[in-house]
Parts: sequence; structure tokens; C-alpha cells
Amino acid sequence: MANYNYLTKDGYNKLKSDLEELKTTERQKVARAIAEAREKGDLSENAEYDAAKEAQGLLELKINEMEKVLANARVINESEVDTSKVTVLANVTIRNTKNGKEITYKLVSESEADLKAKKISVGSPIGKGLLGKIVGDIAEVDTPGGKMVFEIVNISV
Repeated sequence: MANYNYLTKDGYNKLKSDLEELKTTERQKVARAIAEAREKGDLSENAEYDAAKEAQGLLELKINEMEKVLANARVINESEVDTSKVTVLANVTIRNTKNGKEITYKLVSESEADLKAKKISVGSPIGKGLLGKIVGDIAEVDTPGGKMVFEIVNISV
């Protein structure tokens, strides 16, 4: 699983459009900033030029990372997700055994993770702890805040 990035069709399309935006619009903005900084004279003491070049490097790094994700992407049809156990793209309802609170998360790839939307990465501590479990199983998860124990209540698409 580590070699592939499992994405929904929507996630794949969003990543592709975000990448295209970076390659076109953002590259042009950075190029303009570098050109404007060059016009201001001596490059050896030009902080604006240094900042623009650094922004260019960071942009190219981000583009490279996104291209790697897309190159290793596997688009999964949500209707084909096996709900007999916790897998990528499954909605998992868990109960914290300590306080009894229930919450539902969708397990997604790193690039689609969004905690506000209750989408957690399969590579996160909780995601790793839940993978492969079935309804009724207990998952002990080591998190940065300490060990947490969850009961798997429901698995759906």
C-alpha cells in the first residue's frame, strides 16, 4: 500500500487541476516576481530576488511532489469498497472506550486527508490502527497524545 496513492475520482481530478494551476498561473507569478526583482539592480544584495528564487524552489518542489502522487495514483470506485473490514475509502464509525463518544471518519490517502471534513489518512496513527479491523474489533492506537482505544461500531461506504 505504501507504493500507491489510493484516490477517489474526485480526489484525483482535484489534484490534477491543482497541479495544472501551479504549473501555469503560479509559475507565471513567480517568474514575474523574479523579473521585477532583477530590474532593481545588484542581485548579490537584493532580498526580493532571494525571496522570489526561494519561492520558485518551493513551488517546483510542490509540483514535483504532486506529480509523484499522480504517477502512483490508483483511482478506486467507492462502490467497489469492501465493507466487511476497514479499508481505504471506507467510512468507519468508532467509539472511544474511555468516554463513549462516537465519531465517523472516512479513511483516505494522504493527499485527500482533511480532518475538518472527517477524512483521515490511512497513514495516520488512527488510520493505521483501524485498517483491517472488522465491526466489534477493538483498536489500540498509539497517538502523540498517548494510547487510545476504539471499538469499531460500523463500516460503510
